[in-house]
Amino acid sequence: MKPIFLVTTASFALIFASPALAQDRSAQTGDPEDEVDEQTIVVTGALTDFGATKSDTPIIETARSISIETEQDFEEKGAQSLDDALTYSAGVTAEPFGFSTRGDFAQVRGLDAPEYRDNLQYLFGFYNTTRQDIYTLEQVEVLKGPASVLYGAGSPGGIINVVTKRPHGMTEGEVRLEYGSFDRKQIATDINIAIPGAEDQAQLRFVGILRDSDTQIEQVNDDKLVIAPAVTLRPATGTEVTILANYSEQRSDTAHQFLPVTGTLFPSASGQEIDPYEYHGAPGFNAYDTESLALTLIMEQQFSETFSFEAVGRYVDSQADYRQAWIAFQGNGVPRIDENGDGAWTYYLADNRSEQLAIDARLRGEFSTGPIEHELLVGVQRQDVFTDSDTAYLFAAGTLNAFDPHYDNVLSVEEVRQFQGNGPRNYVDSTGFYISDQMSWGSLVAAAGVRFDDVENRVQNGITQKDDATSLSFGLLWRGPAGLSPYVSYAESFEPVVGIDTITNQQLLPQEGRQYEAGIKWQPTGVNALVTLSAFDIEVSNLPNPNSLVGGNSQQEGVSKVQGFEVEGNALIGGLRLDGNVSYLDAEDPSGFALTSIADWQASLFALYNFQGMLDGLSLGGGVRYVGGNESNGFSAIDGSLLTYRVDGRTVGDLSLGYDFDRFEFRLTARNVTNEEYYAVCLVRGDCFPGEKRSINGSLTVNF
Repeated sequence: MKPIFLVTTASFALIFASPALAQDRSAQTGDPEDEVDEQTIVVTGALTDFGATKSDTPIIETARSISIETEQDFEEKGAQSLDDALTYSAGVTAEPFGFSTRGDFAQVRGLDAPEYRDNLQYLFGFYNTTRQDIYTLEQVEVLKGPASVLYGAGSPGGIINVVTKRPHGMTEGEVRLEYGSFDRKQIATDINIAIPGAEDQAQLRFVGILRDSDTQIEQVNDDKLVIAPAVTLRPATGTEVTILANYSEQRSDTAHQFLPVTGTLFPSASGQEIDPYEYHGAPGFNAYDTESLALTLIMEQQFSETFSFEAVGRYVDSQADYRQAWIAFQGNGVPRIDENGDGAWTYYLADNRSEQLAIDARLRGEFSTGPIEHELLVGVQRQDVFTDSDTAYLFAAGTLNAFDPHYDNVLSVEEVRQFQGNGPRNYVDSTGFYISDQMSWGSLVAAAGVRFDDVENRVQNGITQKDDATSLSFGLLWRGPAGLSPYVSYAESFEPVVGIDTITNQQLLPQEGRQYEAGIKWQPTGVNALVTLSAFDIEVSNLPNPNSLVGGNSQQEGVSKVQGFEVEGNALIGGLRLDGNVSYLDAEDPSGFALTSIADWQASLFALYNFQGMLDGLSLGGGVRYVGGNESNGFSAIDGSLLTYRVDGRTVGDLSLGYDFDRFEFRLTARNVTNEEYYAVCLVRGDCFPGEKRSINGSLTVNF
């Protein structure tokens, strides 16, 4: 009943919103100097040419499902990470593996979602890139479903695109001091300077972060330094060049302790339980330290009222020192600890590095052919990525008691490094050419796109694999009466799989995805609200064969299916802001099992009221998030029987209190305010992942 209650509450609030109470929320669209037409209704961040759709076409006219969380959303909802920022987005599993310090692992429509920054992919390989900090961002966008026409190789679930803070035409700044749970201390600043006398020609921005923080896991810290300067120049009419730099350094450990299912999900023989927040690593050995430098160039050139050119290029150099010890895995269904709680220790060490050079350049044309208006995009994307991982792995070296950890006889980094191997370097070179046209004819909006990709995977002194793919997308939307816009769309994706099919002796085929989506968007006339209802059907093919298929003609006859629907609504009614969503997923892997860590039902509702009159400047609100139970399936290593580990759903609440006065802004937020203890998922391989504990954070911002 919880999901139904939430969506009913949100829907009634949005449907019966009074037009007389509507207010413009245009301040969240980015540039403070932007002028928004009085008839324009903005309920969330606006799309731009460097956003998830590579177009500033409003969401209400886009035949796809899109969710946006803005900088204001981060602050009011108390988000401290990208995962946190997405917990109120429909169709997104924001924390599939619980509380994390290694990175963000959000999944969209049940499937992994790659991270992009300003149109270019930002993360590659595993655990080799510094986690992006949301204080450096203007907004986070989720484009749901396949997006290969715009982005090339990727997941059929969707993409997550973050938008970097860029310079604008007003001199202003802030300094923010934060203190919160687990002794979290942070100072951050965001300063924008428009050069006096040349405000439109030269603008500078600087974002900086310094954090010293512990976490909910004993002995796991989360310290960070970010230095992010930027400059925008307009040397001539129609020409704009922006240079963004970002240096990030993180000193941490991993919050993922891989806790044994015995003593957590299942009772132990002695009745003892494992403290989910106890440290189960090796002091002096464990670390997750990362460092990255990113340089981004964004260029826009307006040739005429009809045609323009734009490009974004990036160079990234990242490295990570990842070391962790955990209680060794023995196999599906095999207890990892004995009746006393003792288990063998495994040590893992990896020196990871990645390097990326990428560019996306396109020509944009906005013109008419008779009664049809076009927004034509013709582009080329080139990307070269290098990854390298040199690892050491020691199985069953020493013991640890899971019920009462004592860190005796811990191996040193030097002792483990003796077993380190020099892993092969991996190179991925890809080139894609794409054409996309959005056409408007009266109330009809049609979109069509095609892309041709060539991808080469090379392993140093190893195999070279070349793949090519053609991707298509179509969409049709009708701008109907009363703000109703029904739509349908179709989109495809592909993802190379490196290797040889041992049955056919041929190169493995890319995984392929396709999605059918139908929905309706509603923007009530005169009301600052937007509601989106969507239903979708995703199929992923060329997956490994299901367990039931014996003697298949190849190794890639597996098909996974994801079906579901989403309802998402945002509204501003006088001083009351509402964000509500509900989603349902029926997601199966090739063997017919539910996808691991994915709940069938999710729902959330966030409400915040900004007082006026004598209490002007005061805001008070909160939210509730429901995530249904999920399961993990596999076959026992003991007798081959089917194993299913299932965790219960959870409902957590958040609170938000703010007060703005003069140049000062005070905000106090609490996430999981009732301190609900839960496991995000327990895997049949034998480990459980605790969720996020209650965290209370206070901030004081001084504006100047």
